[in-house]
Order: sequence, then C-alpha cells, then structure tokens
Amino acid sequence: MLVELCVALVEQSMVIDGFEPHPIVRLLGKPSADFTGGDLVRAIEQLGLQQVNLRYVGGDGRLKTVAFPINSRQHITEVLTRGERVDGSSVFTGTGAVSSDVYIVPRHRTAFVNPFGYRPSLDVLCSFYDEAGQPLSHAREQVVRRAAEVLTQETGMTLEAFGELEYYLEDEPEHIYPVEEERGYQESGPFSKGERVREQVLGHLCAMGVPVKYAHGEVGNILQDGRQLVQHEIELQPVPVEQAADNLVLAKWVVREVAHARGIEATFAPSVSGKGAGNGLHIHSRLVRDGANAMVGAEGMNDTGRRLIAGYLSAAAALTAFGNTVPTSYLRFADGDESPGSICWGEKDRTGLVRVPLAWGGDVLADMVAHANPGRVEPVPEPAIDPQTVELRLADGSADVHLLMAGMAVAARRGLSDPGSLEVAERLSTATHGDFEQLPTSCTGSADALEAEREMFETDGVFPDTLIDALLEGLRDTDATSDEGPEKDDAIREDLIRRHWHVG
Repeated sequence: MLVELCVALVEQSMVIDGFEPHPIVRLLGKPSADFTGGDLVRAIEQLGLQQVNLRYVGGDGRLKTVAFPINSRQHITEVLTRGERVDGSSVFTGTGAVSSDVYIVPRHRTAFVNPFGYRPSLDVLCSFYDEAGQPLSHAREQVVRRAAEVLTQETGMTLEAFGELEYYLEDEPEHIYPVEEERGYQESGPFSKGERVREQVLGHLCAMGVPVKYAHGEVGNILQDGRQLVQHEIELQPVPVEQAADNLVLAKWVVREVAHARGIEATFAPSVSGKGAGNGLHIHSRLVRDGANAMVGAEGMNDTGRRLIAGYLSAAAALTAFGNTVPTSYLRFADGDESPGSICWGEKDRTGLVRVPLAWGGDVLADMVAHANPGRVEPVPEPAIDPQTVELRLADGSADVHLLMAGMAVAARRGLSDPGSLEVAERLSTATHGDFEQLPTSCTGSADALEAEREMFETDGVFPDTLIDALLEGLRDTDATSDEGPEKDDAIREDLIRRHWHVG
C-alpha cells in the first residue's frame, strides 16, 4: 500500500514543471486552479504555517486583511470553506449600516504563502456575497467577473490581459554613481538604484503564483529637494481579466511591503514631480478562442483585433473614470512626452492611446536566432498562444484596476458587436490623419463621460447603477476639493501631488 502511494505521488508530481516557484503547487503536485479547501489544510500542516489571512479588495482598490490563528484542524477547515462576515458599510461607499453584513468566501486557487508576516501564514483572496448567498454586485471582483462572463457568452472568446506596473522608489540621494535625470530606462547597477527591491519583488510574486514577464528600470530618474526618485516597471503575463486585476493589486502590495522593509517609500502616483515622467499603467490584452489568439492572422492584426481597438477607443473617455481617478492623473496627461491625450491608435506608435506593439510577426524569429547563434541546430519553440497584444495606454497608478478591466471587457463587447467598428478603427488610425478628439482633462470631465455612457456599462447587470452613482459622486467631489491652478503654481502643484501620493 505504501509503495502504491509513493508511486501515485511521483506520478502526480511529474505534471508539475521543475521550475515551478509556487511552494504549495510543488507540495501538492497540482496546479493552483485545482486547489481545494482540503488541499490548503494539508499545505498548512506540512509547511508548518501558523495563521490564515483572508484578503479582499475594498472599495478603495486596496488589499484588506482578516487574520485567523490556527486553533484546530476543524477551525481552519471552516475558515477556508465558509469564510467570514465583514462590515460592508466600512468597505464600500454608499452601503447602509442597517443591512451591511456581507460574506467573504475564499477562492482556493489564489492561495499563497505570505512572504512578509511575523507568523508563517497562508493567504487567500476572497469574493463577496450578500445575505442571500448571491454575488455582491458592487464588489470589485464580482464586477469584473460578470463583465468577463458576458463577453465570453456573447462572443465565445476570453479576454486576457496584463499590466505594465510603473512605480517610483523615493529615498535620499546616493552620491556614489549618482543617478542621471531621465536616464533610467533599463539601466544596470551601480547606476540603477533599487535593483534589490525589484529583484525581491520578482521573487515574491513568482512564489505567490503571479506570473511575471520581466522587470527593469524605467526612464524616470528625478533629483529634487534633497530626494531621489527612481522609476521602475514590472510587466506581468497574460491571464483572464479577473486574474489580471487580482495580480496587479497583489503586485502593488508586494512592492510597498518590500520597499517599506528597506526603509524607503514606493509610490504609484500618476504625477510625482513637475520635472519628470509620472507613473502609467498600460494594459495589454488579447482575445483567445479555443487556445489561439483570435486577433491575428497570416498578415498580422486581423478584423477582430481592429474591432477590439475600436471598442476601446469608442469608450476611452468613459474608461478614464476607472483608470485615471485623481486630479494628478490629468497633470500626467499634460506633462508627459509619451502620455496619451488623443483618442487614436497606431502600430508600434508610442503616441497613440492604443498601440499594437511589436510581436515577432512575419516569421522573423528563426532567422534572428540563427544569426545571433551561428551554427545552432535546436528548433525554435513556438509559444502556446501568439503573443500579439493590443496595448491600452490610458490608465495610471490611481486606476481602480478591477473596474478598469471590467470596463475594458464591456468596451470589447461593444467593439466586437458594433457593425461600424471597422470604420471607427479606420477613422481613428494615426496612419490616416493627426487630428483626433482629446481625453477628458479633469475628474469631472471623466465623470461626465462615464455618465453619458453609463447604459453601456450597466447592461446585463455588469456595473450596478448604484456603483456608477458612487463613482460619479467620488470623481466630482475629488475635483471640488482640489485647488485651482496646479499647472501654473508650483506650491499648489506640489501639495496636490503629495495629497495623492499613495493611490490604489
């Protein structure tokens, strides 16, 4: 019997990649998508963990935590199965105190070993449900899940996405190998500062099950008022939009935790100074059908891809309500050399709101590899799914990422279903002309654009009307509390930047 058990364990473990960084996946011998509550209890026991943290995304877009000590197997099994009650009125704006109790239920596939806690802990992301056991319609993860489901039901395609997450590390200036302003792009040490933070973040994210493509230094190096600001970027990998939103929230949390442990501050603020680039949050996406990229053909980007682009552009003004949520978002649009302002698109064009990035098309890879490696005989491996994406360059670090991803799914649905989408794509291409409509210039302008398009977002119950109302009120209130004239007055500008230093 023991021999049979060992053989079964070996056979099970063989399906796991030897490079797999997730300790629970390695331990259980199964992908995270197949985790059960019982699996997690076994992992807790075998890894010697002492605590479980149920986590969820609040109405402010940040990660929240409820910590449970492990008292017994029965106790922790109940926690990982049933979840817990929380006060919804303290989590979401506009939720009444009379009927505010809601449930958070663990999503087992999201479990990871917490790399930061004092006590070794298992962390699990949760979904919200109301008192009747129905998905809580205004909870972030439920909105994006509903948007993705509706899109797939109508089109048979899955929208996959990932973010390019930019952030600055703020510290005292280093005088050995000092940074050079606006010269940080993919710089190496010792001229690059914060590499150790970046490397530690990469390691944690991979072990947590967040697929990362790469990380590097970004352009923004700023020296100002006795402080050093050095910009970095982490680019994730494509997953369904619901997971892509979770991954961005986790990535921001990890960056902050690692920086804080080293006594420095990380900020994702859209504008950090009048001198340099702000932090964008470019979102790449692709449509997948039956395991293949539905946006590309033998000649490159096809009509499905162009319809997706048209959907994004036609909804772009309204999408700023989810992707550009603070007044300094609009300073970034005004200041940045490559910050998009015009509603247009282009292939490999870094000035458009949407661009189609270079993606090894036209059978060029084999020749490049052979030229770089003379005499090589190994075949060039093909990716599981064509890597071509569409890059939406609208959002910044203030984005409410779950609502942004949900909004993109809604916009994709419009683009794919509207018979006039190809004409829209042609009209808004930078290849045809250079005079285009501009994005909103304030939070109030974004609110107005969302209000004009709210029916599209509310269709099929994707965005509840009460959530749209709350977003409109929040955007307009944010503008109402901001001082006038930040573009011209340096003191007002600096105060506004500091007021919105920690966003999302």
